[in-house]
Amino acid sequence: MEGVVQGVGFRPFVYSLAKSWQLSGVVGNNSLGAFVELEGSEDAVAGFQRDLRLQAPPLAVIDRVTAREVTPTGLQTGFRIAGSQLARLGQTQIAPDCATCADCLRELTDPDDRRYGYPFINCTNCGPRLTIVQDVPYDRPRTTMAGFPMCEPCRREYDDPGDRRFHAQPVCCADCGPRLRLSGFEGGPGEVIAKVAQLLREGQIVAVKGLGGYHLAVDATSDRGTRTLRQRKHRDEKAFAVMVSDLEMARSLAEIAPADELLLTSPARPIVLVPRREPAGLVAAAVAPGQRQLGLMLPYTPLHVLLMREFAGPLVLTSGNVSEEPIAFLDGDARQRLGGIADAFLTHDRPIHLRVDDSVARSFRGEPMLIRRSRGYAPRAIRLPVTAARPVLGCGAELKSTFCLAQGDSATLSPHLGDLKNYETFRSYADGITHLSRLVGISPVVVAHDLHPDYLSTKHAQELAESGLELAGVQHHHAHIASCLVDNGSPGPVIGVAFDGTGYGTDGTLWGGEFLVADLVQARRAGHLAAVPMPGGESAVRQPWRMAAAYCAQLAATPAVAQRYPREWEAVTRLAGSGFAAPPTSSAGRLFDAVACLVGVRDEVSYEGQAAVELEQLANQAARGWYQSEIREFGEMPFQIRGADLVAAVLADLERNVPAADIAMRFHRGLALSIADGCQLIRETSGLGTVALSGGVFQNVLLLELAVAHLERRGFKVLTHRRIPANDGGISIGQAAIAATRDAGSADAR
Repeated sequence: MEGVVQGVGFRPFVYSLAKSWQLSGVVGNNSLGAFVELEGSEDAVAGFQRDLRLQAPPLAVIDRVTAREVTPTGLQTGFRIAGSQLARLGQTQIAPDCATCADCLRELTDPDDRRYGYPFINCTNCGPRLTIVQDVPYDRPRTTMAGFPMCEPCRREYDDPGDRRFHAQPVCCADCGPRLRLSGFEGGPGEVIAKVAQLLREGQIVAVKGLGGYHLAVDATSDRGTRTLRQRKHRDEKAFAVMVSDLEMARSLAEIAPADELLLTSPARPIVLVPRREPAGLVAAAVAPGQRQLGLMLPYTPLHVLLMREFAGPLVLTSGNVSEEPIAFLDGDARQRLGGIADAFLTHDRPIHLRVDDSVARSFRGEPMLIRRSRGYAPRAIRLPVTAARPVLGCGAELKSTFCLAQGDSATLSPHLGDLKNYETFRSYADGITHLSRLVGISPVVVAHDLHPDYLSTKHAQELAESGLELAGVQHHHAHIASCLVDNGSPGPVIGVAFDGTGYGTDGTLWGGEFLVADLVQARRAGHLAAVPMPGGESAVRQPWRMAAAYCAQLAATPAVAQRYPREWEAVTRLAGSGFAAPPTSSAGRLFDAVACLVGVRDEVSYEGQAAVELEQLANQAARGWYQSEIREFGEMPFQIRGADLVAAVLADLERNVPAADIAMRFHRGLALSIADGCQLIRETSGLGTVALSGGVFQNVLLLELAVAHLERRGFKVLTHRRIPANDGGISIGQAAIAATRDAGSADAR
């Protein structure tokens, strides 16, 4: 059996099921998944096979069951669980870490239970998985629980087929398991948690060791505390995530739609972006300055549950790092890196083997839409619409980095890693490829990479090629569209609209507003936003006013923002026209930056995408009107949509003193209309009626809803992202799918 069948109570489930059907035999783990040998009547075996899928444990995922008949020996007596087979047989799927289940929560809060108040309670249906696994098959000696020998009561539960903890590898209790520690304080778990809650109420910052790394916690109602955290963490404006104790508290802070509730309470427990209530209520202004949304999450470990009950209020719970660094997960490193930020450290002695950050999601049309796929989701395999005959590694991009391992029809997407320009992140990236390759049993033969020559992921692919692996270059926006195809189980072809910040084009320029005709083999650039200079290169990403200057230079316009830069504006407009240090870009992200600056959202940003996020939130959806832009056709050449027309309309409305919120809405409508017009043009020549929307810009649910609505009204079928991030976090699985499909075609040709 293949799928998520290790670490999820699958063997005890099979044991009980076989006993119920009076079957003899054995069940065990191997490096492929799980194996079962059965002896009994044909009816009993058939009933077992039917119930295997119908009654599987909640965390189990059965992808494939391969069965064959053997001659009964008559020697099998009873049913037993065998020891794990160590020989590598093929691919293995590792379960994600999972939030505390309802049964464990009841025990945690029951004064008569022996695990009452124990912050590491778990069973086969919940608890740590990926973050503690060192090797496969998944057994305690190959996890970070190996250093905690089970006490006699835990051993009895572990060995009892009728117990919920039968063969639960992280099983433990206060007598034999991990212990909680608070720097400079002695006491039992209850006393420690009470002391931490007291420190938090006093406005102190506490570093908390979680499942996949350290968090920094502070009272979310304390403006002084949250401002202090911002200063120490060097995180100027980006919103903090907030942990709430339950849905009631979540609803007091934000508007929670049914789809949001399902996300918040799911076993994955992601951070969910939801519209905040006005007035903001308890949450301090410094938690999410200027934001109409909050990132909320519910407790997902017993430690968090206990802490939230004791504190009885919302807590900021943000990644334990200085901005741009990866989350700290090793105890010594955490004390060194977070010592200047945290006033106290709440830790434990269970080692974290793999760094895993929190997942982030929002809902779209009643469905989940992942923005960051990490804890709770990764590394659950995703089915490919093609077959990778040879193992493939997709190396991903530079920002929001992930990697992907694919073989057969299964792809394993790594947890979110971050910005590879940071050395520690890059080291985690390289080590993670080695570790996950070993865990899932995939040794890459083909290495897919981005075309950008300076991406560290590209350079890592080239280093791997020196050891004999085959390289496969994949254009950035083609990979975006391929990731959307994989997310929807489609091989294409489609009209692909890939809107993002920047990606290296096949012509060596910076793309980012692309209309492609694409499948999982090739992509043709059918159209794009008209290119504008990007004065100062990367400086224009950090300073949106530069993009405003570039667009205004094309229009021979001098907006009000120019008065804020009396010397720099003229120099930048000259730079934009010089062709020097001003690479042309078709980026939709940079168009958003220009408009955001012109309407007064911001001239400079402190994190990626900030101007676009705030422009989306500014938009008044009750406003009337929209803008239009010309599409220029050039025969066999790609058409161009004049983003400058949208900017000209913005400037005209500013002259008429139209409110900025109305302008923001009209711009979103205008861009969505341009997307639909571009797709209509491609349909007329290609006959294609399906559109795939991908790229980080389509995390903007306002633009996404407008674009989807326009396209559907014109009869298009529209594919959007759900399980795979639309941003660069999905690039690696797109690369892997394209490389696998091309490889299969090459094999057929051979």
